[in-house]
Amino acid sequence: MTAAAITALEVEVRHARELFVTLTAPEWHAASACEGWRVQDVVQHMASTFQQIVDASSIDTGDSDKVEESAEVPVRARRDWSTDQVLAAYEEWVDKGIAALAALQEPPMAEMVVPISDLGSHPLHLLANAIVFDHYCHLRYDIGAAVDRAAVLPHDEASLDATIEWMLAGIPQMCATQLAAGPQQAVNLVFEGPGGGNFVLAPGDDGWTVSQGSDADAPTVTSGTHEFVSWGTKRSDWRDSTTGDTSNPDVVAVLDAINVI
Repeated sequence: MTAAAITALEVEVRHARELFVTLTAPEWHAASACEGWRVQDVVQHMASTFQQIVDASSIDTGDSDKVEESAEVPVRARRDWSTDQVLAAYEEWVDKGIAALAALQEPPMAEMVVPISDLGSHPLHLLANAIVFDHYCHLRYDIGAAVDRAAVLPHDEASLDATIEWMLAGIPQMCATQLAAGPQQAVNLVFEGPGGGNFVLAPGDDGWTVSQGSDADAPTVTSGTHEFVSWGTKRSDWRDSTTGDTSNPDVVAVLDAINVI
């Protein structure tokens, strides 16, 4: 169970609320690190995500099976909204969204595995982790590219715990094609800082897996958890913040294959 992810989500929502009310008109309209999206569009996406969780029938997300294409639909439809409307939408859906996600932490729903577009199939309790991950990335990296005080938001341990758990659960499914096409080389991933730990990314008969611990025969790379959120989503290059056996060509191919959505 990942009920702790609800606590982490509450932390991230508090950061978001405190930030959003301070944004100036130029900041709302500044370009974010999400291609083609202003800061306002990123916030609209965050609001739309909660709305979709609470009442999917109330929002048009198109018919694509790719989550990023689906996310574009409501953002495009609401591009002419005022910043007050965007803030109101976030406030309308955020608490309802947290309540809905909290309900998914309880059995029997918690362990029910469902397909989530091209993110793979996951137990419903992990959906809260996905939204923590979404907030963590969008606030610090995407809005943070335009607003300095977003970039320096705290690296809360609870938030990084939930975020890293989602990312590691996602790699075997979100990156399956890329990993299968490369060398079948296990790699030890050592993450330092809040939410850190030792993990093995390894190939197997049924595809790649991520497990806790280490493989004495596998090469090892080390990264900070906050930095992994960036390079693990292709927001930056892993070469800029990763140490260890990074000259091993098999390791290079494995790390290049990682792209968590």
